[in-house]
Amino acid sequence: MRTVRKAILAVTIDQRRREIGARIAMTRSERRMSLSELARRAGIGKGSLSEIESGQRNPTLDTLYAIAGPLGVPLTALLGEEAGTEGSGEHLLARVLHVEHHPDGTTTEVVWLTVLPGGTRVSPAHGPGVTEHVLVVDGELTAGPLGSESRAVSGDSMQWRSDVEHSYRSGDTPAQAVLTIRSPAVD
Repeated sequence: MRTVRKAILAVTIDQRRREIGARIAMTRSERRMSLSELARRAGIGKGSLSEIESGQRNPTLDTLYAIAGPLGVPLTALLGEEAGTEGSGEHLLARVLHVEHHPDGTTTEVVWLTVLPGGTRVSPAHGPGVTEHVLVVDGELTAGPLGSESRAVSGDSMQWRSDVEHSYRSGDTPAQAVLTIRSPAVD
């Protein structure tokens, strides 16, 4: 039974990796951007991007953010919008709760965020006009634009424009929060 579960999990992970790669390739093609240009703008190797697009490499949350920025799309456009979709990066776990596309073209992503102790997670700048709102549910979280971070504890919230590098850091225990990202309409 354990072997069957491992096999199913491996298929699911492989399928998810291929789906993410296909979404990146499709979005890049829609933007009429070459593989080389996207790799340059995202700050990743062309070979790495090619492997991600072909589903041979599993991108981290940090890599997906780096790719989403130059493409001008919300993270969930690449990761997937289905509730329960998960991503992880160094010191951070994220699970999509809901994505809403509004009639005016804006997108709101609602994500359950767990920030692990032991380090700071720096997020690259998102597209112009993107804002983040964080409600700390449990623990202590220091977050915001680099150099202007704020501290919040359970029940507190904070908001900032995330079109600049920003960071997340928990206290001595994991911090849990609801993160809402609002992205303007994509041209």
